[in-house]
Amino acid sequence: MNSDFSRRDFVSRAAQAFLGVSASSLVLPRPSARAAGAGASDLKQIATAKRVIYLYMNGGMSHLDTFDPKPGSEVMGPTRAIPTAADGIQFSEYLPRLAKQADKLAVIRSMASTQGAHKQGNYYMHTSYELRSSIRHPAMGAWLLKFQGKRNDTLPGSVMIGNDSNHPGAGFFESSLAPLMINDPSAGLQNSSLRRGLTEERFDFHVDLARKLDAGFESKYDQRNVRAYTDMYSDAIKLMRSRDLAAFDLGQEPAAMRERYGDNPFGLGCLLARRLVEHDVRFVEVTYGSWDTHNGNFVEVPEKAEVLDTALAALLQDLESRGLLDDTLVVLATEFGRTPEINQNEGRDHHPQAFSCMLAGGGVRGGRVWGATDERGANVTEGKVLVPDLNATVAYALGLPLDQVLYSPSKRPFTLADKGKPVAGLFA
Repeated sequence: MNSDFSRRDFVSRAAQAFLGVSASSLVLPRPSARAAGAGASDLKQIATAKRVIYLYMNGGMSHLDTFDPKPGSEVMGPTRAIPTAADGIQFSEYLPRLAKQADKLAVIRSMASTQGAHKQGNYYMHTSYELRSSIRHPAMGAWLLKFQGKRNDTLPGSVMIGNDSNHPGAGFFESSLAPLMINDPSAGLQNSSLRRGLTEERFDFHVDLARKLDAGFESKYDQRNVRAYTDMYSDAIKLMRSRDLAAFDLGQEPAAMRERYGDNPFGLGCLLARRLVEHDVRFVEVTYGSWDTHNGNFVEVPEKAEVLDTALAALLQDLESRGLLDDTLVVLATEFGRTPEINQNEGRDHHPQAFSCMLAGGGVRGGRVWGATDERGANVTEGKVLVPDLNATVAYALGLPLDQVLYSPSKRPFTLADKGKPVAGLFA
């Protein structure tokens, strides 16, 4: 009999029969041994950010129709540029609320990627490594928890809000460093309460019984994957009994606040992200898309930008008013931009040669643009920032060691952002 299958089958059945909950949605990261110490890198700055809210624009957001307009050029189509609160900086007309907060934003207009397909570009942006069939690399949230651990012992250290099934998660790190996945931010954390009719006393009895039944198996198969199941249940039970579980409940927010963010999955995802970082969740990602506007770019982008503009503007104001923006790094990223050429379907095609990303808070100096593209937005002309450089910049803000070498199970060496160099000039 296959012992791995038997173990998985037993745990799954025990979770439902004994605990009265579903285990699949309660896989939580545990604090890992901190990598700092013997052999750790000295080449890191003092952290300016404690946590990250990472907003991923899935599908390739058009830079020309958002953060890098080219006024007067035929490449703009019907999109107009508007002034912002930062002198000399213009955004697209589709981002009026963010334009008023441009003094908080650092826009990188000189991003470039080597990957021009969605899956590969998404993976590269999240990991700094090209997609390979032989290995899965960790995303930034996993690196953060690997090096620094959690700040709230009862909540997950990393949360992913959205339905992006391509997220690399913990990669080759232990599965406990993977993000907790939440598809619907308005639904709260599913399967996190006792089954109806199950009392605390009965629950404790079943937990104790499950532990006794597990003891022999765990003793015989003292392996990392086996221990991970026990750790998962310990964390799940700890979360179920934590007062901080309320962080996942958007019902505690006033209707006016929900309206302010936008009553849609991305807007509510941003609101949930604010609630989670308030409770010291280290890394929260919210995905939004698709921005894959091969067709009808000038219909699709205004609609998507309205949702983004509303939610991100509210998030920045909310973080600032609560005293969280100074040590929370907000990142807006996408896998590539869109072509200056407008195709026969009034759309723009994939364009990894030049695109825009944005940073705010977490020690980043706002009211500025880094780098530049040419008059058509086709190529970077100044201050090129490669994808690993952006990830190195996020790590730099968190005070993570950029040259610390960690090894995959196959003994291959890896660093957090491969050969990326942080754009230190973005910081105050």
